[in-house]
Amino acid sequence: MSDSPDQLERRISELRTRVRRAVAEGDRSLARELRAELRRTERLWDSAVMVPAASEPARVIPVREQVHHALNLLGVPAAPKLILGVHEAFFSGELASGQLTSLRRDEERSFRSGPHARPYYLCAALTADLLAPARGLLALSTWPAARRMVGPLSPRVDFLTSALRVTEHLERLDAEPGPAARRLLWRFAAGIPRATGPRGAVEPSGVRAAAHAELDVHLAADTACRQEAAERAARLDPVTRLFGARLQGARALGNRS
Repeated sequence: MSDSPDQLERRISELRTRVRRAVAEGDRSLARELRAELRRTERLWDSAVMVPAASEPARVIPVREQVHHALNLLGVPAAPKLILGVHEAFFSGELASGQLTSLRRDEERSFRSGPHARPYYLCAALTADLLAPARGLLALSTWPAARRMVGPLSPRVDFLTSALRVTEHLERLDAEPGPAARRLLWRFAAGIPRATGPRGAVEPSGVRAAAHAELDVHLAADTACRQEAAERAARLDPVTRLFGARLQGARALGNRS
């Protein structure tokens, strides 16, 4: 029996953590093995969420599930515009900007009424200084806390990370990218120096290489900032850890840190 998308997503998250640990410990052989397994698992996830099984009837996918798929592909907090772009490029079903407007508030109400009743929640990214909700950014509750923190360098790091994830996804596809996928790739290329090839050509490999080169410059400092914020966030109550401190509480937390 095939694994469900949720099971594959949990496996992907575990593998990414193990890859980072292997790289940090200097075990290149293990890191290569884990990356290969990660790529295989991501291909299985692509198939699971994009192609319904022949034996399964067509169904209407809930909005929160569609957003969950897009965020899981990106791997970092994202604004509705990017979520919609990813959904249009890679997933089926109708998703409009108006459907995302109250989504985080609905998720918070659900969490307050029955904490941890769902496998995941669409929650807030938190500002690293005040641990308040970062304006307009959605994240996943299943991510490590540090990934949901947003410091001074995080918007750029997350943009570059999103570009990498999208290009890697495009390179795993069997079919030629459609117009929406090409538009999404162009959007990333326009924001990354040296991402375009001769005569302005845009290809996933070129965008990926340019994103990697710039990400190497910012990643260490951003990771340290996010980790420090995550350690402070660990002292918060469960609701605040996921959905952020209110303005008055955020100022108090900022003053104590």
